[in-house]
Amino acid sequence: MVEFKLDLKSGVPFHRQIVDQIRYGIASDRLMPGEQLPTVRELAVHLQVNPNTVRKAYSELEILGILDTQQGTGTFVSHQQVEIGEAEKKRMLRQICDELVARGNQYGFTLTEIVTHMQRRLENG
Repeated sequence: MVEFKLDLKSGVPFHRQIVDQIRYGIASDRLMPGEQLPTVRELAVHLQVNPNTVRKAYSELEILGILDTQQGTGTFVSHQQVEIGEAEKKRMLRQICDELVARGNQYGFTLTEIVTHMQRRLENG
């Protein structure tokens, strides 16, 4: 299961963040076909957003055939494969790096310090 989180400072609309997390969750096998997602209300409360935000994300994914909503039962991951293209992967990596550098700068870290720390983490597992 995916642990849904929103980045309030990213500038990416909340519904888009939810869509991306579900798509990446399916592509990485953290969300499996037939798995039930939280209800619109549950996810809205968890993320502290308007239920219409979650509904918009779920609807967009349902139109794409990625989710199936069964009235009275819930919303489920469909059996459709989700592949993330290279351009989208690069866009997401760029966004992650931009956010990391911006947050590091807020705390006074230089890019060199951030990279050095990441390299140490990679070496130490």
